[in-house]
Amino acid sequence: MSDDIAEGIGPHEERREFDRSRLIVDVFFDGKDATGVASTKDISVGGFYMNTQTTIPEGSLLLVRIPFGQGRQVVCNAQVVYSNPGRGVGVRFQGLSEEARTLLEDELADD
Repeated sequence: MSDDIAEGIGPHEERREFDRSRLIVDVFFDGKDATGVASTKDISVGGFYMNTQTTIPEGSLLLVRIPFGQGRQVVCNAQVVYSNPGRGVGVRFQGLSEEARTLLEDELADD
């Protein structure tokens, strides 16, 4: 067992590149095999975890839309990097535009 795990740092926490916020918003997702609405559990400029009972396998590519109100939204591609069937998935943003990144940073700063 590595020292990191022995100290209580889980493998998913070690890989996180960005601080996550507990901002909870609806997310609309569309993929090859799954389409729906879910809610975020936590989110960062790198990606987010969404609560969904839909089974979405790791590696799946999704188009996600995250509305923030006042007509502001983030629309981009995301890849499923972690799947917890029946509970949710962790996704990493792919090709996040500078405008979308700035909007996310602003929304997360208000949290």
